[in-house]
Amino acid sequence: MKSNLISKSETSTLLKKISQEWNMEFPKMKNVRVHQILNDAQIITGEGLKILKIENDYLPFLSETAILEKFPNVEVDMGAVKFMCKGANLMRPGIKKFTEFEKDKLVCIVEETHHKFLAVGKSVVSSLELENMEKGEVIQNLHYISDKFWETGKTIYD
Repeated sequence: MKSNLISKSETSTLLKKISQEWNMEFPKMKNVRVHQILNDAQIITGEGLKILKIENDYLPFLSETAILEKFPNVEVDMGAVKFMCKGANLMRPGIKKFTEFEKDKLVCIVEETHHKFLAVGKSVVSSLELENMEKGEVIQNLHYISDKFWETGKTIYD
C-alpha cells in the first residue's frame, strides 16, 4: 500500500470539498496522508480524521464516531445486522427509527441494541418517502463493518 503526504493546498482543497459535501466544518490540518488501497479506493487520514474515498465518493470511515454522529442515521433491528455486515443494501422492513434525510445523501446505519455504527450508505429515498414505505430499498450500502476497507483501515494509524 502506497502512502503519501499531500501538500497544504491539496489538503485545503480536499477539506473544502468534503466540508461542502458533508455540510460540516473541518479545522485546518497539517500532515494529511493519502493511503492508496485499491486503484479506485483510498483512505485519507489526518488529525482526528479518517475518510474513505471510493471512486468519487467521500465517506466517513466507520471508526470515526465523532464524525459519524453528525450525519443523519437509520436504526435497524438486530435481524438486519448480519446482512448489513455482509454488504447488503438496507431494505425498509429492517428499519426501527430514523432521523431526517434527503435522497442521494450519506446516511449512517446504526444497530438498535448498542447503537454501534454498522455501515454508511447513500439514501435511495428521502426520509419523507421512507415514512410511507412498507418495503423496498432505502439505503445503498457503500462501506460496512468487516468490508475490505474496514480491515485495511484498522492497520492505518496517524
